[in-house]
Amino acid sequence: MSARRTRWPVTLAMIAATGLLAVAPCAHAFDVLRTEGGISATPAAEIVPDPAGCQFGPPARPLLLAEAVERALCSNPKTREAWADVKAQAAAVGVARAAFLPTVSGNWQGVRDDSATDVSGHPELSSNTAATVRSESVSLNWVLFDFGGRAAALRNASDLLAAARATQDATLQNAFATVAKDYYAAQAAQGAREAAADIERMTQDSLVAAQARVDRDIAPITDALQAQTQHDEAVFNLTKAEGDAQTALGTLASNMGLDPDEPVIVPGVTAAPLPDPTYSESVAEMIDEVKRTHPAVLAAQAQFEAAQAKVAQTRAEGLPNVSLVAKYSRNNQPASLGLGIPTFPATGHDAYIGVQVTIPFFEGFGRHYQIRQADAEAQRQSDMADGTQQQVALDVWANYQALNTATQNATHSETLLAIARRSFDAAEHRYRAGVGNILELLNTQTALARAQQRRVQALADWHNSKLQLAAKLGRLGMESIDDNAHPELR
Repeated sequence: MSARRTRWPVTLAMIAATGLLAVAPCAHAFDVLRTEGGISATPAAEIVPDPAGCQFGPPARPLLLAEAVERALCSNPKTREAWADVKAQAAAVGVARAAFLPTVSGNWQGVRDDSATDVSGHPELSSNTAATVRSESVSLNWVLFDFGGRAAALRNASDLLAAARATQDATLQNAFATVAKDYYAAQAAQGAREAAADIERMTQDSLVAAQARVDRDIAPITDALQAQTQHDEAVFNLTKAEGDAQTALGTLASNMGLDPDEPVIVPGVTAAPLPDPTYSESVAEMIDEVKRTHPAVLAAQAQFEAAQAKVAQTRAEGLPNVSLVAKYSRNNQPASLGLGIPTFPATGHDAYIGVQVTIPFFEGFGRHYQIRQADAEAQRQSDMADGTQQQVALDVWANYQALNTATQNATHSETLLAIARRSFDAAEHRYRAGVGNILELLNTQTALARAQQRRVQALADWHNSKLQLAAKLGRLGMESIDDNAHPELR
């Protein structure tokens, strides 16, 4: 009867051990507990979902914004860090799910046992044995009930995974916006350099014209000197503009994971028709939406929910739990019938199965303070979520106003440039005809230079403002880019 009673727990333990050992090698080949389904194939996540999209050669010449964004999202350390956080949290979900499964462990031991007993005065009772002893055992432990501790731990891990995914989205939005800002800054710097080169050529022409009039005794020497001063200042500004352009291009290259000295050429700022500053939704609607849907808000809310689950988990860990325990062991320890009787080869078997109840009666008040700590952390996460909502709302408001300003400035800069160009052409014609004076020519020349620079900067600011508002709304994607015209706010 005893042998029949021990046979089925032994079989249970051996089947469990065999099953888990068979699954273990597969765990390295695929996701057994299905936790990695939502992990993107690249650090760029859904913005660049194709793994081949993160394989790049030398930068295109000229470099378009779409390529710059793809390079930056794939190689930016912050996007890779956020991607790694998602994978780590997915693994944590797997750990939490694994807590619902039994654990099976095996043990094997092989020893050489040399034992000698010398009984004084009674050599017939002495013994001297040597044997190689082997023992094997398989143990099973399965927590059946724990007052919701494992379920709370799983909710905590799942919420943290949701927070990591939302944080990854927010990181991608920020990286996208940063590279776009630096791209347009490089365009503006490059445009400023070209404008400075044009001004240098114009001042050179003015200097030649002034010197010709001085040589013919039509104008005083001061005309040539003033023109020379204006030209030297233009050369100075051109040199500075070239340095600023190289710095901006180096910053853009660094954003893309390239060395700052990597040759990069960006196209000029486009002057596509500017839209009427009207929008399909009001700024109040934008603010209301962003407070609900922005990735940073979703991440903060998920962190708060994870903190609440942690409170429940901490409480449950201080309550009893019920486990199923089983063990089977065997050995070949030699046996003896008594003192002085030689040992004989033998085998031993032991098996048990049962229910174990663990009750934490007293933990030195540590559990009480752990719960208080978890409650305080949940409150902190709630306050952080409120702060995040306020910040994203303010960001949308500020960037909405910046876009309105940039739109108006872009329109005004076009008018200003047209007027400045006509003024300079008229002044130059008058001076060459001997009617105007050098001050009139130089003043209109300076005004034209400023108008050209403002036009380039205004266009770059407008393009950038469109993408920055989309970023603050959490709507940036590759569809937001139109390298043939201008970015569209989706």
